[in-house]
Amino acid sequence: MKPNTQQLHDLTTQVRRDILRMVHAVNSGHPGGSLGCTEFLVCLYQNLMERKEGFDMDGMNEDVFFLSNGHISPVFYSVLARSGYFPVKELATFRLLNSRLQGHPTTHEGLPGVRIASGSLGQGMSVALGAAQAKKLNNDSNLVYTLHGDGELQEGQNWEAIMYASAKKVDNIIATIDLNGKQIDGTTDEVLPMGSIRAKFEAFGWDVLDIKEGNNIDAILAGMTEAKSKTGKGKPVCVLLHTEMGNGVDFMMYTHAWHGKAPNDEQLANALGQNAETLGDY
Repeated sequence: MKPNTQQLHDLTTQVRRDILRMVHAVNSGHPGGSLGCTEFLVCLYQNLMERKEGFDMDGMNEDVFFLSNGHISPVFYSVLARSGYFPVKELATFRLLNSRLQGHPTTHEGLPGVRIASGSLGQGMSVALGAAQAKKLNNDSNLVYTLHGDGELQEGQNWEAIMYASAKKVDNIIATIDLNGKQIDGTTDEVLPMGSIRAKFEAFGWDVLDIKEGNNIDAILAGMTEAKSKTGKGKPVCVLLHTEMGNGVDFMMYTHAWHGKAPNDEQLANALGQNAETLGDY
């Protein structure tokens, strides 16, 4: 049975706590984007995706997910662990030597739930499209989901893949763009303005929809359900998820400063105080 809205809220709070404690423990990592995408990934894994028991790399007869903006690995690892892919206690090994939970997800450690190495930005779309076409060839009706940063779209390889997707009518993919308007060196407009991302995807032949409240669980569930209804109709589907970097921690919000910066002891205590314990920490 799928969790109710309150359970999703509680898990979101727990995942935020995980993120904060993971990056604090090693004084390294990317809390900003991780916190901004927490509600989305919790909803995706707990409610939206059709998943089967266990994990295998072929992903047959289930929905699969590819994280393209791999630097937000803290939220990815937490959601995977809290969704049963590996023990929650393993989160304590984040970024340690010989850990399966490296700063960017990789595959050679064999961490369940991780399908591609995403240390270099801009490659997730290409891999996901290959997986989506493989599903079609195998008569597998399940979907492929991806997540990308808006700053990541400054990488040119994305646009080759985006053009390919519509040309080949890859209509079993939902690509979500984390639109927080920030990246490591400032706002996306300051670093490299991209204009209207909606207009660009539409010009490349995609079906595009917005989730204006990208940190609202009800809005995410409604928007992604609408996105699913648009699949199978000859066009790839793009979701523009409007989020706030650092969401849930007041001093991390409305700035790019926490893109790749860990909190100190005092800041951690403050942040955890804003996110009351729910399930119990690892």
